[in-house]
Amino acid sequence: KYAENMYYFSELALTLNAPENGTAPTDSRRRPDQRLMENGRWDEANAEKQRLEEKQRLSRKRREAEATRATEDGTPYDPYKPLWFERKKDPVTQELAHVYKGGYWESKEKQDWSLCPDIF
Repeated sequence: KYAENMYYFSELALTLNAPENGTAPTDSRRRPDQRLMENGRWDEANAEKQRLEEKQRLSRKRREAEATRATEDGTPYDPYKPLWFERKKDPVTQELAHVYKGGYWESKEKQDWSLCPDIF
């Protein structure tokens, strides 16, 4: 019903980005630029997107600098690792894949997001 007003997206497609209470602060549905765009606040959304991208660039540069310093000093460096996934070789395809290693649902149940980085 009213598909012509919703760009002919299915109901599923229209609800994929709907906010959900209790999700991790890193959940992509919490992206402030997305929310602004969805509310038709285009100029603010573009400014926010630029801010987020610059924050990501600075974070990457900081990690790269830490890795370089560790290499120069000969100290161990633990590279960035996703919280709830790990890279493993698929036994069938032999391709590297991100495999869920657990923890998300437990954190969601407890509403303990203390391990989540501040990405927004």
